[in-house]
Amino acid sequence: MLPRRAQELPPTAGLPLRWTDLLPGAATLASDLAVQLGTPPLQLECSGTACLLIALATLRELQPQRRYVVVPAYTCPLVAIAVRQAGLELQLCDLTAGHYDMDPVALRAACDERTLAIIPTHLAGRVADVGDALDVARKVGAYVIEDAAQALGARRGGVSVGLAGDIGFFSLAAGKGLSIYEGGLLLAHDPALRARLTETAARIVPRRYGWECRRSIELLGYAALYRPRGLRQAYGKPLRRHLRQGDPVAAVGDEFALTIPLHRVGRWRQAVGAHAATRLPNFLEQLTRQAQRRLPRLHRINGVKVMQDPTGAEGTWPFLLLLLPDQACRDRALEQLWQSGFGVSRLFIHALPDYVYLADIVPQQDVPHARDLASRSLSISNSPWMTDDDFEMICRTLQAMPG
Repeated sequence: MLPRRAQELPPTAGLPLRWTDLLPGAATLASDLAVQLGTPPLQLECSGTACLLIALATLRELQPQRRYVVVPAYTCPLVAIAVRQAGLELQLCDLTAGHYDMDPVALRAACDERTLAIIPTHLAGRVADVGDALDVARKVGAYVIEDAAQALGARRGGVSVGLAGDIGFFSLAAGKGLSIYEGGLLLAHDPALRARLTETAARIVPRRYGWECRRSIELLGYAALYRPRGLRQAYGKPLRRHLRQGDPVAAVGDEFALTIPLHRVGRWRQAVGAHAATRLPNFLEQLTRQAQRRLPRLHRINGVKVMQDPTGAEGTWPFLLLLLPDQACRDRALEQLWQSGFGVSRLFIHALPDYVYLADIVPQQDVPHARDLASRSLSISNSPWMTDDDFEMICRTLQAMPG
């Protein structure tokens, strides 16, 4: 194992908050980001998962005879939980070999007249192939929901992700490019569908002052501790404790409650986000420049594949997602790097069928490419706090891995 870094790097590159962000202000976060991203009006909700739940509830009302939601077999467990909470059934689609996109053949096999929605995922800030999902959806009469939880600011052909499908959503959770600790943004190109999403939220999302008070306190803690020194306590110590206990699912935060909380976001947290959002474009540009400068070094390491965007797309770079030659090689690298404080981690521990606590939600299905991605991938933080010397140490460790 590498000597532990003196201060902890975060696994993702989140925009740090300043004390001035915490001052009172106008609750204009959604409208400000809509202007910044060039989208139609954005609907602010208490989490990205809440956005997905509202979207599914809305589509279920529009097509009540359809009950299946097709998702990549390697994605956040919260997606599966949202599908179940919406009263719908999950249909898994395996991935393209060695990639995060859904396999075109498997996608067509998974969809029929019972399919309500397909959810392509812009994983790790990379831009997904939404066009194929749209082609399949139009043939069977289904909708497309773009999961852009990890891709706020990403673009395809100069246009924000989330607008190619019928509905899209972003996450504002802790560690994302912009965070109000927990939050989400929902969008739709069609005005009539936007109105339905607003109506659904007004009906099913209550005012829960206890939840908003909790999130406000958590946001204050996030503002104070999302620094290399504070992250040693808030992130590093729990990570290493869970790994010592042999619980990687808890180490990366993959275990969630099976009920998604719904509540309305208060004015203060909206104002905090609006203050911080003024710095978001420059921050995302900084991350892009840093990633593009460091990618050639990773490409020189034999057997390492870095996930990148398709032609014409410009993703965001919260971290670099890598595939190593095999699981043994990946695991040896993690033995050296995961607990070292250098911001190396894993994205999702398992393919969806392999989470024990989701056994009653996720159908058992053979998804070899999703399982392969889970077994060979690791992530490297793209935080501005990572120095060139830090990055070079990670690269040398990967280069030294046999296999």
